Amino acid sequence: MPVDAAKALAAGPRTGEISWTPKDVLLYHLGIGAGLPATDPDELRYTLESRLHVLPSFATVAGSGAPGVISGLSMPGIEVDLARVLHGGQILTLHRPIPATGTATATSRVAAVYDKGKAAVLVLRTEVADADGPLWTNDAEIFLRGEGGFGGDRGPSARAEAPAGPPERTVERTVREDQALLYRLSGDWNPLHADPEFAKVAGFERPVLHGLCTYGMTLKSVVDTLLGGDVTRVTAYRTRFAGVVYPGETLRIRMWRPSGGTVRVAVSAADRDDAPVLADTVVEHA
Repeated sequence: MPVDAAKALAAGPRTGEISWTPKDVLLYHLGIGAGLPATDPDELRYTLESRLHVLPSFATVAGSGAPGVISGLSMPGIEVDLARVLHGGQILTLHRPIPATGTATATSRVAAVYDKGKAAVLVLRTEVADADGPLWTNDAEIFLRGEGGFGGDRGPSARAEAPAGPPERTVERTVREDQALLYRLSGDWNPLHADPEFAKVAGFERPVLHGLCTYGMTLKSVVDTLLGGDVTRVTAYRTRFAGVVYPGETLRIRMWRPSGGTVRVAVSAADRDDAPVLADTVVEHA
């Protein structure tokens, strides 16, 4: 079997040094659509090094995302075809604000392997700390299509009850045609997001946008709309990837505030009758 759950869970963690500079942060921000309008003071805090604020979702690509999802798929006990891999969900916990320049140690391991029947789900956990202590923890939930049915634990359900009532705010964000090509320069080189032939083999009509690009675009919208543009207020951010986005489409982002420190979010593709894109999405903040 391509996934040996016992072997994957027993494998020792992989540890490596990662580093990033303002150039990496700026490229990430541009990759998630920051900078429009280019001279808007609210956008310049994402695109001008002298005013730079780091959006917390940058943690998913810091140090080119390694060790991360792709390297995690080569850990002991795991042997998979990238065409059968889907990013199912992401959970980010911030221990303190991310500096614009940094060097840190990233420690990654397989934290869980779940059997969903038709698919296996890996939880790849990466903990990052610098000389001053913990910075963030990333959990990537990876679906491996066709690798389930091995009799393992099904794991917890990620589904949450839908927010009640109409959203407090709704915004729309258009995905540029070249968005995936720009975003992949931050470290996710999966050809699913650039190569039309590979996308067809994987079952898609054309290359799809990275789920983590949508993830970043959504967090930026929440920060800019409900948190006064203050990136340091975000303490945690989680989502379930419920559907694909194609470059050129428009995201419809609905936001609710059920409590003082929580924002619930639902994201859909406005061009496809509000087909779900991100679900069970929660931003926790100070």
